[in-house]
Amino acid sequence: MSDNNNKKAAATEDKTSVFSNSLIWFGAGVSIAEILTGTYLAPLGFTKGLLAIVLGHLIGGLMMFAAGMIGGRTGKSAMETVKMSFGENGGKFFSLLNVLQLVGWTAIMIYDGSLAANNIFSTGSWVWALVIGVLILVWILIGITNLGKINTIAMAALFVLSLILFKVIFFGGASVGSIPADVLTFGAGVELSVAMPLSWLPLISDYTSKAKKPTQATAASVIVYNLVSVFMYVIGMGAAIYTGESDIASIMVKAGLGVAGLLIIIFSTVTTTFLDAYSAGVSSISIWKKINEKWAAVAVTVIGMAGAMIFPMDDITNFLYFIGSVFAPMIAIQIADYFILKKSSKESSSVNISRLVIWVLGFVIYRLLMNVDMVVGNTLPDMIITIILCLIAGKLLKD
Repeated sequence: MSDNNNKKAAATEDKTSVFSNSLIWFGAGVSIAEILTGTYLAPLGFTKGLLAIVLGHLIGGLMMFAAGMIGGRTGKSAMETVKMSFGENGGKFFSLLNVLQLVGWTAIMIYDGSLAANNIFSTGSWVWALVIGVLILVWILIGITNLGKINTIAMAALFVLSLILFKVIFFGGASVGSIPADVLTFGAGVELSVAMPLSWLPLISDYTSKAKKPTQATAASVIVYNLVSVFMYVIGMGAAIYTGESDIASIMVKAGLGVAGLLIIIFSTVTTTFLDAYSAGVSSISIWKKINEKWAAVAVTVIGMAGAMIFPMDDITNFLYFIGSVFAPMIAIQIADYFILKKSSKESSSVNISRLVIWVLGFVIYRLLMNVDMVVGNTLPDMIITIILCLIAGKLLKD
């Protein structure tokens, strides 16, 4: 009996609290990539741009919550929950796609962070890529359940520094700069705002599945992330509108932030990219059980560092749209299966052909909808169509 009690106590200790999950997702939201994406919305003007940001995050946040709840209730990692709908080998296909997008995100985040840091203290962007990469490795080796006080201190510092940056942009006495020509539609702005929360769909269950209180942890994670993400988007959009600058590092230099600006850039990059690398390790296990998730995360970080040093990654809009076209129909199918059709949480056959066919249709529909300007963007319509196709297949095939 005592052994069983000890095992239960150890399992409970390994679980994460609502507060620690909130800190993790606060760190995910404070990101240079979010600020840069926000600058793309400047052509809409502040009022329409803000509306697009809020609407996009509302849509993306609801999808994040649904994905996180599946993992929280079942205790399965994100890619293990995918196997419930697509089968063992079908799930491996999405795990591979997820690892590839996370390697891409790791490289992009390190690239953006190193360029911005180098604009403040010019020592060579490759040096800053190395510094950021090493700090990410430290975060990984410490481990998600042991970050505790380090994450609390880092998040508190980032919060204060982000408020300073907000004050500099909106209350620094700058007049409205030259806003770019209106080449962005409102629907496209919504889609760019959906894209960031959508990119976390294949990751959130990696954290909610380890939570002591899954429902509360999922809700807190989604609310905290989306509020912070909206804040970062607004900083980026405001910077482009009110200072005429899309380079956030230049704004920090002009404001005399210096070391403070450098800290914002480095630690926001580390706390966000850590999640990408860590989840790449978790997803790797879904492909091959013998992989060690921590060392896989280390390998992803090293590859990301190398990519950031070698390849230019200045425009990520096509990358964001590709992520949407892959993972929006995937999570739509999971939502239909788990919440509506009430399918068993056990993994289905080796490959669930009907779900894979529906996903291909959802992928194609998303790409076609990119050519249609809709007020709500194309993620939400694509997901609704995919869910309907899934429900029809469920009735016809009795599965």
